[in-house]
Amino acid sequence: MPGPPKRVPRTRLGRFAGVVFAAGELALGGLAEGVRRLVAEKSGSGGEASSAFLSGGNARRLAARLARLRGGAMKLGQMLSLQGADLLPPEFAQALAILRSQAAAMPAAQLRRVLGREYGKGWQRRFEHFDETPIAAASIGQVHRARTADGRELALKIQYPGVARSIRSDVDNVAAVLRLSRILPRNADVPAIAAEAARQLAQEADYLAEADSLERYAKLVADEPGLLVPRPHRDLTTSRILAMDYMEGEPLETLASPGVRQTTRDAIGTLLERLMLRELFEFRTMQTDPNFANYLWQPGTGKVVLLDFGATMRFGDAFVADYARITRAVIDGDRDAVARHAITIGYAQVGDAPEVIEAAVGVIMLVCEPLRHRGRYDFAASDLPSRSRALGFDLGIRQGLLRVPPPQTMFLHRKLVGSFLLLAHIGARVDARSLAMPLLERYRSATSGGRTARTR
Repeated sequence: MPGPPKRVPRTRLGRFAGVVFAAGELALGGLAEGVRRLVAEKSGSGGEASSAFLSGGNARRLAARLARLRGGAMKLGQMLSLQGADLLPPEFAQALAILRSQAAAMPAAQLRRVLGREYGKGWQRRFEHFDETPIAAASIGQVHRARTADGRELALKIQYPGVARSIRSDVDNVAAVLRLSRILPRNADVPAIAAEAARQLAQEADYLAEADSLERYAKLVADEPGLLVPRPHRDLTTSRILAMDYMEGEPLETLASPGVRQTTRDAIGTLLERLMLRELFEFRTMQTDPNFANYLWQPGTGKVVLLDFGATMRFGDAFVADYARITRAVIDGDRDAVARHAITIGYAQVGDAPEVIEAAVGVIMLVCEPLRHRGRYDFAASDLPSRSRALGFDLGIRQGLLRVPPPQTMFLHRKLVGSFLLLAHIGARVDARSLAMPLLERYRSATSGGRTARTR
């Protein structure tokens, strides 16, 4: 459930002040950490060479400040928490991970003002019942259950005030704080990262566009009987309120309960992994936010409900082709081909030293371990996340051998990392290799001879 209600800063000045406070807290935290290290060095117990800003305490302070701001500031923190250790130190990635859980709701008075602005005076007459207690709250909005005057059971996603118009400034301000605090690596293209994040977040804040995505996605997965997508209700949908079917179900985390059979966990994990691969190689349309709150599980039917389509991204032909080639090379264990395709994507560049290219290949081969594994991969038993963080931190932060991934890959990475964590949490064992191979073959066949892949 959402945390205690907290007013959302709605003006740009108010939101900027929140980021200024975050910068001040980071500066004070860095100063205190620097003093601590100086004392430790004089006593002979020092030895840490990283920036004094990169402490666990500073990471937790930043996460708490972004959670209070919500909107683009919180969303950027969520996304950064799912990037590799070549972008953020482990302490910050772990601290920012709290932003992926429920956010605080806005107070009832602020909620009513939003409803009045979007629906007009007397908005209450549209509903037989409206529950002012939200059933979920996230970075951009919160969800309420309602029954319309004509008897429809709906879920209303209601956007926090001021979020849409402050996205770019939020992202730019937070990125500036991270850059000035030396939290992001020096070779990170911060302006490009901020621009890509702002572009995608602006789309997430447009609920009319999300209603379109709901309808489009329902058609894409129509041949997957294990998946359900709610219908949007256009008469009650605005750019800041999304009205859709209320869907029954249990939180996806319920699958981790001791009483759930392993075969059930494996089946749901396989369903979600196949969906992710189809999104990339077949649909070329991906819901890029695999937050637990964006799924429901129906124990009675065995189906999964897909809830949130704000973070829906379409991939171009060249983007998909590059990832199809590198995925096939990874599965084949062809490190030379992986290196070539890594340069094409931007994980390395022509002219890089051999050790830089080899570092990129090593990280790619490691993080793609589930695809290289023959048979069912036990996501819950895997220590891949910790091994990936350790390797990325060593090669990227300590040795400076890794390039920060290109901004256009940010949202795909969020889906890949988040999906791994999701499958690990529910305890699924999935044969990812066997799922990927036929999709890659169908993609190759569909694109050979100058034809383009089928877009459904």
